[in-house]
Amino acid sequence: MNILNVPGSDPSSPICSAKGCRADAVWVLAWNNPKLHTPERRKTWLACDEHREHLSQFLGVRGFLKDVVKLDEWEDPAP
Repeated sequence: MNILNVPGSDPSSPICSAKGCRADAVWVLAWNNPKLHTPERRKTWLACDEHREHLSQFLGVRGFLKDVVKLDEWEDPAP
């Protein structure tokens, strides 16, 4: 799965996943819910600089956050 190919968005300019935010994404927050996903599975949210900390905290408090990486450095582990 290529996170840059989100339906309804231009793959060349991915946007932040925060509700109502239309800013360009700069960060990839990789996460999984251990009650639903296998340990190696990674779901992703995208974040702008302004929302990175908020989204990270939201996932972190729940024990879901696995990694935060700059978008231009992200390598999708999917085959």
